[in-house]
Amino acid sequence: MRNPNNLSGHILPTSGAMLGVCMTVISIVKLTQTNRGVAYWVDDLLALDALIFLASSIFSYLSIRSNSKTVYFEDIADKFFMLALICMGAAVLLLTYEIV
Repeated sequence: MRNPNNLSGHILPTSGAMLGVCMTVISIVKLTQTNRGVAYWVDDLLALDALIFLASSIFSYLSIRSNSKTVYFEDIADKFFMLALICMGAAVLLLTYEIV
């Protein structure tokens, strides 16, 4: 079994902050968008993104608190974090270029 990379100490605060960013952008989109075209998709995508960042935060916390499954939880937190970043990038593209 490999040693933990101590990523959880970085993932936990960053994913918590990104969760707040998702909520802020959802609020701004709801206030500024009158049509439901792109705003509908961006809201849903960012809501899903917020849940993925929440999962990343939870697994990162479990990694810090666990003695026996630190590497396992850290790997899951890392994967959720990267998935959430990709999801946020897609939301940014949708919002910026109004692809949908």
